Amino acid sequence: MARRIDVTGAGGVRLAAWEFGDPPKTDPVRGGQGEGDGDGGGSPGVLLLHGLMGRASHWAPTARWLSGRHRAVALDQRGHGRSDKPPEGAYTREAYVEDAEAALEQLGLAPAVVIGHAMGALTAWQLAAKRPDLVRGLIICDMRASALGAASQREWAEWFRAWPVPFATLADVRKWFGEDDPWVERPNPARGEFYAEVMAESPDGWRPVFDPEQMLRSREAWVYDAHWEELAQVRCPALVVRGLDGELGRAEAQEMVRVLPRGQYAEVADAGHLVHYDQPEAWRAAIEPFLDGLRES
Repeated sequence: MARRIDVTGAGGVRLAAWEFGDPPKTDPVRGGQGEGDGDGGGSPGVLLLHGLMGRASHWAPTARWLSGRHRAVALDQRGHGRSDKPPEGAYTREAYVEDAEAALEQLGLAPAVVIGHAMGALTAWQLAAKRPDLVRGLIICDMRASALGAASQREWAEWFRAWPVPFATLADVRKWFGEDDPWVERPNPARGEFYAEVMAESPDGWRPVFDPEQMLRSREAWVYDAHWEELAQVRCPALVVRGLDGELGRAEAQEMVRVLPRGQYAEVADAGHLVHYDQPEAWRAAIEPFLDGLRES
């Protein structure tokens, strides 16, 4: 059973945070929020940040696994999931980072491990650079530090226009994103399930819970800007994880590890961009040694 906790983000935007498992009972509960780690002992809290178009529930299996030893909370970021989607709201890097900052403080998780996928990973390392007091460890999952270029934004706009919305059924969603989408090189049921999870039923069929225009605005910052400088400012231990068939290439991932002052590297075989969703067991195996190291430090 998921438990929702409301958080107030930047500019008063209401954000939905979710616990998918009970906090561990073995560590002392502090302030009614679960086990804190302000004195450096025990297991740190964990904040999970999804990628563009994702939602907190994509982290549910990881969060339940983590809940054996950590208080793990996944956040629906602005414009996503059950969080507010203000039409004229800010969808800037600053807004996303301030939202995560507010979540850590209001949930009493800090200093926490922040785990981010794609856009969420960029938010995580920008937060770690800005507020080292809030972040004890960082896991970056399949996100590039280099700029993607203007052509990428045009391709995404065309891709959104190609979606055959509304979908008549969730089965149609799964089939299109898992097989029929021109961006799919070979059938990928996990991708179909991923997108089925971000659809909601409307009177005329199934539509995404997000506004594609807001998604395009959200990704502008990494289309046109590189983010190596913030990586170099991250002082906590950091793990860069890539899927072998993902969007983050090995050379760039290893350069990111080199730039990070305390960087480590892991890769997951037979996984694409949705590493934690494609290969959940291999994903857990990749990050567990890093988490164990934080507990022991």
